Amino acid sequence: MCTIFGTECAPFAGMGSRHAICSTLPMHGAATADFTLAGLVVLVVALLVASPAVRAGDDALAAALAGLDTRSFDAKARAVEAIAATRDPRAAGLLQALLDGRLMRAKADDRFVLADDADGGYAITDALSGAVLGTVGKRKLARLSINNALRTQLRGFIAEAALDNPDAATRRAAVEAMAGHLDGDSRAVLDRLRGSEPDARVRAALDTAIALYDLEQGDDDAQTAAIAVLRGSLDPVARGRLAAIAEDPEAPRALQAAASSALASIENRIATYEFLQMVFFGLSLGSVLVLAAIGLAITFGVMGVINMAHGELIMLGAYTTYVVQLAMPNHLGWSLAVAVPAAFLVAALVGIAIERGVIRFLYGRPLETLLATFGVSLVLQQAVRTIFSPLNRSVATPAWMSGSLELNSVLSLTYNRLYIMAFALIVFAALMAVLRYTRLGLEVRAVAQNRAMARAIGVRGARVDALTFGLGSGVAGVAGVALSQLTNVGPNLGQAYIVDSFMVVVFGGVGNLWGTLVAGLGLGVANKFLEPWAGAVMAKILVLVFIIVFIQKRPRGLFPQRGRAAES
Repeated sequence: MCTIFGTECAPFAGMGSRHAICSTLPMHGAATADFTLAGLVVLVVALLVASPAVRAGDDALAAALAGLDTRSFDAKARAVEAIAATRDPRAAGLLQALLDGRLMRAKADDRFVLADDADGGYAITDALSGAVLGTVGKRKLARLSINNALRTQLRGFIAEAALDNPDAATRRAAVEAMAGHLDGDSRAVLDRLRGSEPDARVRAALDTAIALYDLEQGDDDAQTAAIAVLRGSLDPVARGRLAAIAEDPEAPRALQAAASSALASIENRIATYEFLQMVFFGLSLGSVLVLAAIGLAITFGVMGVINMAHGELIMLGAYTTYVVQLAMPNHLGWSLAVAVPAAFLVAALVGIAIERGVIRFLYGRPLETLLATFGVSLVLQQAVRTIFSPLNRSVATPAWMSGSLELNSVLSLTYNRLYIMAFALIVFAALMAVLRYTRLGLEVRAVAQNRAMARAIGVRGARVDALTFGLGSGVAGVAGVALSQLTNVGPNLGQAYIVDSFMVVVFGGVGNLWGTLVAGLGLGVANKFLEPWAGAVMAKILVLVFIIVFIQKRPRGLFPQRGRAAES
């Protein structure tokens, strides 16, 4: 009998104890036994062959790591180069840990460890083997200090290690991190990768990085070719290098002229993309204004009611979103899908209650409806303060709305604003469909055009008024769901949009939904273009002055409403 790896074994028939096979293995004749024996021999040979290579890799990486245990930053730089030169799969992680300040040395045995914050100290693992070593006090470890030059060097090596990543975005980020810090060997590596890179954006980043190297190290012809490549680049490093050549009095005149021409081309492209970025911000603001004003356009246009509590109905929709997320914390991705109908119902029911309890007694007296709804707005604000406290509440943004769509280094579109723009168009289309293709919409349009005639043909005006006010209030609640993704939710949320909502409705034409859409988007874009040189407050004042002047010329707005609203 013998023991292999702690398991009792029996000699195989006809063999010595050197060819022992564990008695626990199933045996089905000599063929199985021979196969098992052959497998064991192959395993032993593989271990004997691989062990020296593994040990050699560990020894090389351990020796390179030992070079970090010095106060000399130059010596540390050589050690970093040695770690990267090992091409060990663990090297990139160790360099990243050094950059993040997680790679430390244990004072007790000079072992290099990876340290993570834990209660009262650090949770450490062996830097080479990954073995968990427990928790130690902070005084038991020595931090490896680095300077800015080392940080730059580390980022370059880490980026180079990421060039083989299967994710195109990771490869592009790695190339961009290396750009401007290449040497001859790195340039050769990028040149080799350029021929086999399938992604167009990564190839463009490779072209830029290679051109930047040629711009620094190449001869006049290579520099001229590099400038031609960089002519279409928006990379900030490329612009800086081109500007340096254009302003260098010692550079050849032809090279200066080429660099100046390339810079002018790049600046024109940047101006175009900045214009598009401003249009995007304006349309996103306009979408918010449309969502906030479209419900008011219904109640104000059809019923002639100046509803000063409209902003508080928006606020109720935002708080409904907050409550829905509290109720389903593990399903934030679906919370907005639940919050939209919930906010519509809450705001619509509150709106119907306001119409039935207050406004129905004040029809035909616009000043009194203004004062009464202003009082209702104060009541709603105080109710929210009592229930949720006066503090602002933060509503989480789902993962699918986070981040941005980066078209280039100048133009990026945030997903939350893109979704809100699409949401505003969906709400607008749904509301138009309700007003055009449903019985309620037909009755609303009939009452808007001629209330007396509508009643004469059997339309119940009181019911239509209540449902119309509820519809407009519900849309305001839906607007609150969108606003909760752009700002904090608080008792004063609605006050920031009530004046803007009235401006959009009056400018577009009272009661005209198309006018509300055009006015909201137009005012949003105008506001964003005025802000850079006039400031946020002055931009709003200028927009208000423009609307006042415009109303003097066209009192009924861009798209005047026909019927009762126009006559009154």
